[in-house]
Amino acid sequence: MATDSASACIRQTERFGAHNYQPLPVVIASGQGAWVLDVEGRRYLDCLAAYSALNFGHRHPALVAAAHAQLDRLTLTSRAFHNDRLGEFMERLATLAGTQMVLPMNTGAEAVESAIKVARTWGYRVKGVPTDRARIIVAANNFHGRTTTIVGFSSDPGARDGFGPFTPGFDTVLYGDAEALAAAITPETVAVLIEPIQGEAGVILPPEGYLAQVRRLTAEHGVLFIADEIQSGLGRTGATFECDNAGVRPDLYLLGKALGGGIVPVSAVVGESSVLGVLRPGEHGSTFGGNPLAAAVGIAVVDLLETGEYQSRARELGAVLGRRLEELVGAGVQSVRVRGMWAGVDIDPDLATGHRVCELLAERGVLAKETHGSTIRLAPPLVITAEEIDWAIDQLREVLAELS
Repeated sequence: MATDSASACIRQTERFGAHNYQPLPVVIASGQGAWVLDVEGRRYLDCLAAYSALNFGHRHPALVAAAHAQLDRLTLTSRAFHNDRLGEFMERLATLAGTQMVLPMNTGAEAVESAIKVARTWGYRVKGVPTDRARIIVAANNFHGRTTTIVGFSSDPGARDGFGPFTPGFDTVLYGDAEALAAAITPETVAVLIEPIQGEAGVILPPEGYLAQVRRLTAEHGVLFIADEIQSGLGRTGATFECDNAGVRPDLYLLGKALGGGIVPVSAVVGESSVLGVLRPGEHGSTFGGNPLAAAVGIAVVDLLETGEYQSRARELGAVLGRRLEELVGAGVQSVRVRGMWAGVDIDPDLATGHRVCELLAERGVLAKETHGSTIRLAPPLVITAEEIDWAIDQLREVLAELS
């Protein structure tokens, strides 16, 4: 697949870069909307959207304009000083979430790590848990990032093995099992940290009513409900947050990826002041967290979400995506799971691996990525059209037919 020019880029990357990724041999040089071009000018429909970081597509005009305007003024101050964009960003984001306070960071993993610190200190200072005894409940098959603390409570050997020793204080229960969650809560439990939809696990949807049960149990036991909406939030599933679809509000939202509009890394912990307010000056921070460039882009992202247009598009186009994928069940696909514009597609393992299917899709001009063997994930930008979705699924159907 790779041409001479692409091969040179790949060789350079492999020669000088750590081998912690195994990307498809596609070298992207430019993009607009739902489409990208490789170094040879070949066009691809991006059906991964950088794992939902590009919810609004490549180089959305409003987001690019916001970044350009801020680049001409100010990019970084550190939090040693105030800047004139951060306050507006935090107010607008808190309002969008219907809550009170924002802790700005950069990456999704930083947001998760920040929430862990907040939950623990909240447990000591508010709930009264004895010092260094706080525990946090997590779900099996979770994915919250790649730091050593986070992989320490992963059940994925590929993420965990070889990186210990790990941070203690985490208890794992089966995802979607409210009874197991209830049994795991103790007086020392300070939080339940879960993905409303498990993305890396294969876009795993919880049983109906599960998130409401999590909210009820955490409220009854005086435990924080932390929802990792880094992939599921900001329009991806047909609502501003997946928790909105379930009719629940967590104590803390963890946001990232699309919050930076695909331009700069922006993440945040968003929640009530009674929780985030436990932090004191000097106890947590980030040199780049809340920088004016990130804040300017974040404001523009909130502008797009406030209209409801992208949430509506995800619902309407998600129905098209789900209908077309269901047509493939029994024809090389074992099962599909769809919420808004996010799908997990289980390929018949006797037919091919997910990686092989993604290679063949790329040859046909469609970019997707596998996870856990024979499952592929589809998360197109929300600016994609119904016709483009149809074309992409037609390519998948042809690939499966070739493999049969």
